[in-house]
Amino acid sequence: MGGSLRERLFGKPRDLRDPKIFRHISLVAFFAWVGLGSDGLSSSAYGPEEAFRNLQGHQYLAVFVAIAMALTVFIISYGYSRIIEEFPQGGGGYLVASKLLGEHFGLVSGSALLVDYVLTITVSIVSGVNAIFSFLPDHWHTAKVGTAATVIGLLILMNLRGVKESVVILTPIFLVFLVTHVVLIGGAVGQNLGGAGAVVHQVRSGLSNDLATMGGWALLLVFLRAYALGGSAYTGIEAVSNGLGIMREPRVQTGKRTMVYMATSLALTAGGLVLAYLLIGTQPNENEPMNATLATQFAGSWMLWGVPVGKGFVVVTLFAEGALLFVAAQAGFIDGPRVMSNMALDSWMPHQFAALSERLTMRNGVYLMGGAALATLFYTGGNIHTLITMYSINVFLTFSLSNLGMSRRWLAARKKDPSWAKHLAVHVVAFVMCSGILMVTIFEKFVEGGWVTVLITGALILVCWRVRAHYRMVGERVQKLNESLAPAIDALPDKTDAEIPEMDPDKPTAVLLAGGFGGLGIHTLLQIQRLFPNQFKQVVFISVGVIDSGTFKGIDEVEALKASTAKQLEQYQEFARRKLGWAADSDMIIGTEAVAELERLCREIHLRFPRSMFFAGNLIFREPSWWHRLLHNETAHAVQRRLEFDQLSMVVVPVRVLADKTGATRSIPE
Repeated sequence: MGGSLRERLFGKPRDLRDPKIFRHISLVAFFAWVGLGSDGLSSSAYGPEEAFRNLQGHQYLAVFVAIAMALTVFIISYGYSRIIEEFPQGGGGYLVASKLLGEHFGLVSGSALLVDYVLTITVSIVSGVNAIFSFLPDHWHTAKVGTAATVIGLLILMNLRGVKESVVILTPIFLVFLVTHVVLIGGAVGQNLGGAGAVVHQVRSGLSNDLATMGGWALLLVFLRAYALGGSAYTGIEAVSNGLGIMREPRVQTGKRTMVYMATSLALTAGGLVLAYLLIGTQPNENEPMNATLATQFAGSWMLWGVPVGKGFVVVTLFAEGALLFVAAQAGFIDGPRVMSNMALDSWMPHQFAALSERLTMRNGVYLMGGAALATLFYTGGNIHTLITMYSINVFLTFSLSNLGMSRRWLAARKKDPSWAKHLAVHVVAFVMCSGILMVTIFEKFVEGGWVTVLITGALILVCWRVRAHYRMVGERVQKLNESLAPAIDALPDKTDAEIPEMDPDKPTAVLLAGGFGGLGIHTLLQIQRLFPNQFKQVVFISVGVIDSGTFKGIDEVEALKASTAKQLEQYQEFARRKLGWAADSDMIIGTEAVAELERLCREIHLRFPRSMFFAGNLIFREPSWWHRLLHNETAHAVQRRLEFDQLSMVVVPVRVLADKTGATRSIPE
């Protein structure tokens, strides 16, 4: 019953042997636009409003703000299209900064992206709830935070089932949003084209009056402030390049096509809404979103045969906008775990965040992103203005670093690529825009919540730095263990002249859970001989080729993993025969869950060799803590517990490779 319920909630495990598995779970350009582009498109629910609110009585400047917003979207999107070409495996801002500026810039960009994607989830859900509750009775509004938390929980469940499944389910919402907003923006602008002359006159008179009373610099500052604080309208543009790994081959073409869809739709929607506010005469209202006011002013009085169809249109429009914001939260659940896995592969984060579940999702990342989004929701109490302030900072930090890195790349290629000047100019302009918006946002909104984002991002950078330092220290100690074993291994006489026995199912058999060929596995094998002298004369090496986010990029990477795992097992077999004179065999399996696959493999080996005993080496620490358990998966002990429940004997051989209090590197005694 438990297994059946689990399959109903999360779906059946994916079959990695299916040659079409990558096609089954990847997205074509349209669905990528739904899953990733909706993040940018949905920002039209709050970005244009923030820009219009900050015009401070100079609403005629909305014409210039609308043009600037549309132009900015296209410039940033063009820059990210070049990033897609340069980094076809995905990775977005983190990979760009790491490869082109250095690993420390990559750490800053990756940390900023993770915080940004947590805020993507929270901002999208809260803004969506606000849109839906705008046409509900006021006494229901106390349920906003609880509703937002429930939606986050549902999205966690959907993303644990798989990216494609969650996107397909949400596609109808996306289409309804497009239709209703085409009608809203097109109708609002179209029905006021006859008054274009009056708008032009309003702009001219407003400019003349303000230039005479305020001066050109003061008026420019008003414009730049509104433009910068409306920068949340551009958030989500980077999502396409970050999520390139989930797109259908050819990925570069799919990614660039998705970017065109998103840039065009976002530019028209964001710029069109700002213009519609001006033409309709919509004014900011603290009690409801401006888009709700705009929809009511535009269509609220429509009647058809005595039926108030306009109110129905308003409800559908706002519901679609709110629901699309829920879809936009998908970008956080898709790209957040993906950035996290890339950082885990580089040892900035615990390695388990690169692991895939049976459904081939980055389950640990989904849990962490969802949990952090819930914590942010409760911390802010669902205040959308505080959330938007927190949200707008990190995305422009990443934008700035990405364009700075690409500028450096094209500057270095100036002697090789004749088109370098054109590409460099775009990235320089994008860098100036994004860094300017970043500085204005921090300056204007630091005390209103911006400091929280800066503090959290800084803390995350320090944690990642500490994680990397720990992994490097362990790696250095393991390398020293390899070096210390080398003389002892060389001193062992070769058994090549002796007759190596064949594997015998009736004899005692040591089964060693082996990882990569090296000191830890060899050390464990030699300890079997020392701890159980003359008991074993044959050994079976078993290993799992673990498919994580680093290898799950195509069938070629999976095949390469199989070949690499098989080669390392052959090295173990050769060592056991040549140095110990033992009969040796090996077996392997490919999967995503190391413990479950090892348990299955051990059971199969025990059926072939009934007198088998299982062994595994395990790094130990002087004072293990939750920190060590988080950074190291404790596979050996997890497998041991499962095998002991099946009444199979397993010995975990401790390997102490960390420095003791004297500073010396030690392993267990010979």
